[in-house]
Amino acid sequence: MYKWTYLPEFVYGSIDGIITTFAIISGSLGANFSVSVILILGFANLFADGFSMGISNYLSEKSKIKKLKKNPFKTALATFLSFVIIGFIPLSAFLLSKFSGFFYLNQIILSIVFTAAALILVGYIKGILLNKNKFYSIMQILLLGIGASLIAYGIGYIAKLYI
Repeated sequence: MYKWTYLPEFVYGSIDGIITTFAIISGSLGANFSVSVILILGFANLFADGFSMGISNYLSEKSKIKKLKKNPFKTALATFLSFVIIGFIPLSAFLLSKFSGFFYLNQIILSIVFTAAALILVGYIKGILLNKNKFYSIMQILLLGIGASLIAYGIGYIAKLYI
């Protein structure tokens, strides 16, 4: 196996990108928002949160001064790009629903399937990176994603009722 210098940043950015984006989708679905609102909130979160994570990563790496082993700009870029690229996956079904009847009719299910597949892939990569049991790593990431999406859906649903 090849060692990739910025693989930890890829895993970190990807996990957070997928989970926070799908949480936005779940909360929006719980609140019964339209596809347009889901896409607006999803893309706003994708880029603002990805930017924030990238900058935070940069500042974190810069604060390591003497133990600095990685280029802070590259760690920030790896975090941002993985957050945005992999985090886009849950939104893709909703975006494609604007152009395809099949995606329109199945957008929620397809978003769940795409999100689960992305979480499984990132969990597997995480297992490789940490030299841990791949199944355990996948299940850990999937359960984190399920938990976050259920919380977001519930908050969206309750907020819609009482706000």
